[in-house]
Amino acid sequence: MPIAQLITPAELFARLGQPKLVVLDCRFALEDPDYGRRSYNLGHIEGAHFADLERDLSSKVVKGVTGRHPLPTPGHLLERLQACGLNADSDVVLYDDGPGAFAARAWWLLAWLGKRNGVYLLDGGLKAWHQAGLPLSLDAPRSAQGHFSGKPDNTLVVTAQQLQAGLAEPGMTLIDARSEARFRGEQEPIDPVAGHIPGAQCAAFTENLGADGHFLPAGQLRERFDRVLAGRPAEQLVAYCGSGVTACHNLFALCLAGLPLARLYAGSWSEWITDPQRAVATGS
Repeated sequence: MPIAQLITPAELFARLGQPKLVVLDCRFALEDPDYGRRSYNLGHIEGAHFADLERDLSSKVVKGVTGRHPLPTPGHLLERLQACGLNADSDVVLYDDGPGAFAARAWWLLAWLGKRNGVYLLDGGLKAWHQAGLPLSLDAPRSAQGHFSGKPDNTLVVTAQQLQAGLAEPGMTLIDARSEARFRGEQEPIDPVAGHIPGAQCAAFTENLGADGHFLPAGQLRERFDRVLAGRPAEQLVAYCGSGVTACHNLFALCLAGLPLARLYAGSWSEWITDPQRAVATGS
C-alpha cells in the first residue's frame, strides 16, 4: 500500500462512522494560533478530533536553540493520538482548510512513528468538502482510547549538524518549501533573518497543487521532482521550510509521485538561523 494516499470528500463522507476510522482536523493559522480550535468548535467533519499544530504536533520552543515548531516528544504525541482512538490497524484521514500543509505535518509525524498504512489526506481539504455540499457537525467525537504504540524512526530526520556536514556532498538535493520571495530573501514576514540555506533549491509547496487546490496527478508531480533531482538519488533528498511544517507537504507529494520517503530537516530555517556561524544565502 502506498505511504501517501488521498481521499475525496465523497469517499470520506461514505466512510464516516466506521469503527476503525480516525479523522483529525489539523486546521491552524500562523498569524492566529487559536484559529484552528475556534474553527473546529464552529463546525468540523463528523467524528473528527482536533489536532493543534503547536500543542499536539510540536513541542515547546526553546528560544535561540530550536525552530518555531520543534518535533513533539514521542510520548506526548502518542498520548494524544491514543486519546483520539488510534490503533495500529486504524485508517486515518487528515484535513485542514485546503492546501494540506498542516495535515501533511500530521501525516509525516505518523510515518515517523511507524504508522505508514491507511493514512490519507483529504484532497482539497475542508474547502473541497464545502464545495461538495457536505455537512459539518458540532458534536464531540466519540471517545475511545486507542493502543497505537509506535516509536520514532530518526533515520527520517536530519539535524542541523548533519545537514551542514552534508552540504558538500554532490548527491544531496536540498529543497526549500517556502515561496520564491522568502527563499531569495526579498521578504521575510516571520523569521528575523531572510534568505535560505546555501545549496538549496526553491520548491514551493504550493506548486504541488493545481489551480483547484487539489494535488497534481502523480505523473506531473514526478516530472516536477525529477527536474529538481536532476539525476541525483531521491534517497539523498532533504526537505526543509520555515519551521518543518510545509516541508512535509513536499515529502508527501514526493511519495505521491512514487518516490521514496525522503528526510526532513525538522528545525528548518528558523532553527538554522539561531546559530550566526551557519551560512546564509540570498538570491536565486
